[in-house]
Amino acid sequence: MNPEQLIPQLVIYMVVLLLAISAHEAAHAWMSDKFGDDTARLLGRVTLNPMAHTDPIGTLLIPIVGFIVGAMGGGRFPLIGWGKPTPVNPLRWRQKDLANVMVSIAGILANSLIAIIAFTIIKVLLVTGTFYRIPDGLREPVALFLEFLLTMNISLAVFNLLPFPPLDGSKILETFLPASAQPILETLERYSYIILMVMIYMGVTGAIIGPILNFVYSFLRS
Repeated sequence: MNPEQLIPQLVIYMVVLLLAISAHEAAHAWMSDKFGDDTARLLGRVTLNPMAHTDPIGTLLIPIVGFIVGAMGGGRFPLIGWGKPTPVNPLRWRQKDLANVMVSIAGILANSLIAIIAFTIIKVLLVTGTFYRIPDGLREPVALFLEFLLTMNISLAVFNLLPFPPLDGSKILETFLPASAQPILETLERYSYIILMVMIYMGVTGAIIGPILNFVYSFLRS
């Protein structure tokens, strides 16, 4: 990929990533507030403004480097990125078990909703033929934006469902596990980032997310 293609694609990719991560973290903050904990809301985290959720390393550096390395290597770039963790105080929650599940799953639901919206728009554009009536200069950027929007939000939703700390799936699982299993989660949490990086490097997460993406795109083509 030459620089003339790389930079516009990187810009679109980062816009979508910032939206996906902001929606994910804002949903955690909003749901926590609904269950009685206004910690994140008072810190201005119930917003889609990416400035409130951006982590310099996880939201900017690693995604940009990953995109460039993947694009220049001629392959798919890794969908790796995260936002600034949303602060919550479980001691202030009402119905703590329900709150833990709902706050944990809120970000996943937000990404899923965006993915559904993107899927619907793409399907309507294809079925009605409207996509081919988009001016030539805009057709490729619009297609790329919608593809990134769908792919990234599905990927983030599925990835965060994995039951490994600090992902949301582990917090949901924690609610249903007996107290005797808590030391196992605590042990996993100590090595969580190493485990996740190894899984990503070995293609384990891709093997989980890939078939789901293929299934969704098969519906778009049908």
